[in-house]
Amino acid sequence: MNFEGLDPGLAEYAPAMHSALDPVLDAHLNPSLLQNVELDPEGVALEALPVQESVHIMEGVYSELHSVVAEVGVPVSVSHFDLHEEMLWVGSHGGHATSFFGPALERYSSFQVNGSDDIRQIQSLENGILFLTKNNLKYMARGGLIIFDYLLDENEDMHSLLLTDSSILLIGGLQNHILEIDLNTVQETQKYAVETPGVTIMRQTNRFFFCGHTSGKVSLRDLRTFKVEHEFDAFSGSLSDFDVHGNLLAACGFSSRLTGLACDRFLKVYDLRMMRAITPLQVHVDPAFLRFIPTYTSRLAIISQSGQCQFCEPTGLANPADIFHVNPVGPLLMTFDVSASKQALAFGDSEGCVHLWTDSPEPSFNPYSRETEFALPCLVDSLPPLDWSQDLLPLSLIPVPLTTDTLLSDWPAANSAPAPRRAPPVDAEILRTMKKVGFIGYAPNPRTKLRNQIPYRLKESDSEFDSFSQVTESPVGREEEPHLHVSKKYRKVTIKYSKLGLEDFDFKHYNKTLFAGLEPHIPNAYCNCMIQVLYFLEPVRCLIQNHLCQKEFCLACELGFLFHMLDLSRGDPCQGSNFLRAFRTIPEASALGLILADSDEASGKGNLARLIQRWNRFILTQLHQDMQELEVPQAYRGAGGSSFCSSGDSVIGQLFSCEMENCSLCRCGSETVRASSTLLFTLSYPDDKTGKNYDFAQVLKRSICLDQNTQAWCDNCEKYQPTIQTRNIRHLPDILVINCEVNSSKEADFWRMQAEVAFKMAVKKHGGEISKNKEFALADWKELGSPEGVLVCPSIEELKNVWLPFSIRMKMTRNKGLDVCNWTDGDEMQWGPARAEEEHGVYVYDLMATVVHILDSRTGGSLVAHIKVGETYHQRKEGVTHQQWYLFNDFLIEPIDKHEAVQFDMNWKVPAILYYVKRNLNSRYNLNIKNPIEASVLLAEASLARKQRKTHTTFIPLMLNEMPQIGDLVGLDAEFVTLNEEEAELRSDGTKSTIKPSQMSVARITCVRGQGPNEGIPFIDDYISTQEQVVDYLTQYSGIKPGDLDAKISSKHLTTLKSTYLKLRFLIDIGVKFVGHGLQKDFRVINLMVPKDQVLDTVYLFHMPRKRMISLRFLAWYFLDLKIQGETHDSIEDARTALQLYRKYLELSKNGTEPESFHKVLKGLYEKGRKMDWKVPEPEGQTSPKNAAVFSSVLAL
Repeated sequence: MNFEGLDPGLAEYAPAMHSALDPVLDAHLNPSLLQNVELDPEGVALEALPVQESVHIMEGVYSELHSVVAEVGVPVSVSHFDLHEEMLWVGSHGGHATSFFGPALERYSSFQVNGSDDIRQIQSLENGILFLTKNNLKYMARGGLIIFDYLLDENEDMHSLLLTDSSILLIGGLQNHILEIDLNTVQETQKYAVETPGVTIMRQTNRFFFCGHTSGKVSLRDLRTFKVEHEFDAFSGSLSDFDVHGNLLAACGFSSRLTGLACDRFLKVYDLRMMRAITPLQVHVDPAFLRFIPTYTSRLAIISQSGQCQFCEPTGLANPADIFHVNPVGPLLMTFDVSASKQALAFGDSEGCVHLWTDSPEPSFNPYSRETEFALPCLVDSLPPLDWSQDLLPLSLIPVPLTTDTLLSDWPAANSAPAPRRAPPVDAEILRTMKKVGFIGYAPNPRTKLRNQIPYRLKESDSEFDSFSQVTESPVGREEEPHLHVSKKYRKVTIKYSKLGLEDFDFKHYNKTLFAGLEPHIPNAYCNCMIQVLYFLEPVRCLIQNHLCQKEFCLACELGFLFHMLDLSRGDPCQGSNFLRAFRTIPEASALGLILADSDEASGKGNLARLIQRWNRFILTQLHQDMQELEVPQAYRGAGGSSFCSSGDSVIGQLFSCEMENCSLCRCGSETVRASSTLLFTLSYPDDKTGKNYDFAQVLKRSICLDQNTQAWCDNCEKYQPTIQTRNIRHLPDILVINCEVNSSKEADFWRMQAEVAFKMAVKKHGGEISKNKEFALADWKELGSPEGVLVCPSIEELKNVWLPFSIRMKMTRNKGLDVCNWTDGDEMQWGPARAEEEHGVYVYDLMATVVHILDSRTGGSLVAHIKVGETYHQRKEGVTHQQWYLFNDFLIEPIDKHEAVQFDMNWKVPAILYYVKRNLNSRYNLNIKNPIEASVLLAEASLARKQRKTHTTFIPLMLNEMPQIGDLVGLDAEFVTLNEEEAELRSDGTKSTIKPSQMSVARITCVRGQGPNEGIPFIDDYISTQEQVVDYLTQYSGIKPGDLDAKISSKHLTTLKSTYLKLRFLIDIGVKFVGHGLQKDFRVINLMVPKDQVLDTVYLFHMPRKRMISLRFLAWYFLDLKIQGETHDSIEDARTALQLYRKYLELSKNGTEPESFHKVLKGLYEKGRKMDWKVPEPEGQTSPKNAAVFSSVLAL
């Protein structure tokens, strides 16, 4: 409520006068109030005012039922009927809260909320009560315990709050903004700007937020965006109160007069359907409060401060006969509220009294209230009191039963020994992060225990210490943390950054194979495991690499570039930054919630299992659409169409699509059949808690041939009718993709129960042949999972937690039915090879990959994949022909036993996605890869910049006779901008630890000719347009200025990243050698994998082992007598200088034939550098390679 314009006598009620701890009564207290009120010695009123024995309440007419004293002499500031229990809450100007139970207003609880400020609004929740004061929001239990105490800015002056749903709260006041608070996290999530400051009243309907302002306006705001949709200028002075019901809004307030503000006796009523005012309603009281009390009609209750209450219809005339009088003890009514049942009204006055008016003798405050919990009475035995201060007081005063047994105090000393309490072990997280300096260890506080407190453990739980004590005290082995149930190789892997970045991080420790992992630090890299699954599907890999189109952000193109990097890598990790950049620009990905915020990804808030299953469906659909693009320019046309499919078809559809018939049978007998297709299936589990045994094949068939009853449109009945929906399969896919949908404990219990049943059956089947353990020599891992291997009896460990079969058999019947059964190697011996049966509609699918969700509370969980890597991949990478299961956990790759791929301990390893492929799948497709990138990508192209002119051209494109050949030199340099700043923390020993490196984006790429008559002249100088927000242009180091990357205002030669990427890919594929300084970082940010024999990096050419790297500027000054990078860096200058340094290197080392003489040159370089502190002397007259004669031809353009 807005108190502006009310009785000025209220100003005399200073908060300091009404402290609950002050025994002196207020000077304004009415003496008649205390005639029948008892006060306790502290001076606080504890009993209610007496009510007459017989109170006659006429049914349907509001009459006073009870009056009580909340706090003597202190005005009531707010009243609120509890929405969950039969209670009434009142708050005072002294910051005290009191609750009363039931219509009899029995005192339930009373406690201090704030020591100085008045309580301005109360809101009841299921578990407690919210209290709003001037700059404090407090959530307290109904008994008075504090749940949370949220302090606002001391400059805030809050007046109103609104609960928009169960956990979101809006708070408004006299400032020009409204705060949104998340009650789950107790944090401010939004701050909405308000054009008209002073929001003192807020209401909500299913259409709008309503904000009442002190200026007399009421604004209607959108529920989602909080933007103003409409505004009513209700009163010229100030707004007192308003309420909304249905399509009507009624408001009361003050109008400006010559003598000041005057209470307006006209209520403003607005129709929310037409957004206009209707006839004002004249009332016979001075309205200060109003509420809709809808029962049979939409009645309005209008209350004045003097205690008059009038009921009237908002669209009718007010009748003086409908006025009744509340008899306040004080001179003014301060607050008014209506119960949810509309059976009770509560009034609070300026003397601290609360009046309850009801329309029935036994009213209820809520339609459905829960039972209120009361404190148990204190039961005290009638024992004599003991004065513990008296040393001679005999303890025998306490009666004890007579016993003949030996007392505990008589325990013989021979059977007892002093045992000091064992100190608990040091937290494993502290040991893991500890860094020793001398004999002292430093580690950040993990905040797992309260300050100066440790848990007290009894001897019965000493066994818990034993498991913790297994953690070694030495730094070696701390990563094991044996008390964690998640196996080490399945835990989330992180990159530890040093001052050298990634150069000294040992990726080989995590991956001893020649397959490439993927780095996890990029935003939305949760999909790394699925990228690996798609890569190891040979037809998909070849298809994607043959694809090339003209779309700037094509996921198929970017995935093909990433697959090419995975092909080239020899065990080094790759990163999918360009693919994920294109992924973030797809509107459908954002709409499906697939793009995670950095905070959600780091904290593990997102449900990764659901996320990766949605991503799986999205990527298959997106690739299917991208492959249907037919018209591409000649420069981009590749071999994808000729290798795989006829015109107009998609090979993704041929691989993954399953053709179906959906039959809908109405109860009228009408049947509708529609053909459709799907790229994957979702498992549907039976509702069975009896422990019945289900084969995986049974559940899969139930999910594919889904039968369900649902409402559908019937053309015969011409309305929605209950129908029976059935699904029949017309054609099976070559790759069967299954989303497991284990999203709750119900599905997890089903997997766990079926695994237990399968384990018992397997043990019973094999009998005594099962061994307890099964160990393999390290050299035998190549034979694991090989179909040619000798069949051995499984061990107990291999049979645990297994329900998923390695193979399934599907058969299409003549009546469009589908038979599905589990398939084992023994079945193949019995029935013969599956290939011969395919002619009869029988297919065998082998498990190729499983994607699992690792539940780890310490790291927030992660996603990993088990993949069966085929023979062709091993042949290319290792020169051997065999199949093997591997674990792919980002950049950790490890061979595993095939049984580990189907073992799911539902406590920490939950299945998410399954991939089954037809036997002999590769023989059905042409697996040849033809490089789709042609030389025409290097020819001249138009700039994206609108203002770019030929006079600004800084390069000359290659002519046809200048096309590079294998072994040609190309000088390269790139400049970057920062998209996200580095995240780092300072360790306790003062060193800096990088948590997450800065995210860079390439902004300029320059390539200069390395030989020929135009040597040193650039043929590529592209500025890369970016749609992402740049936080730092790094102008001092990159030369990039704001506006250079904006197509609307840039004067540079602006292109897309994909266009320039294709040029560099063509140069790599043709076999040129790149010369530059620090090319490793350049290629990493550009996201290119370049063979090492094609990189000539001057950083390493002029470097001595275990010495520092030398800057290009110092090398140019020392060897070439050039002073470069004066104010900013220029990529043309840097690339040309790197080429000249390489020529100098060849000259000094005699083409690498005299390493000893060149070593002496390097020693002289390092000695000079130490003397100069590696700084180039300031130039007298700046000269630059740009002024060289070779650049004149460029300027002539």
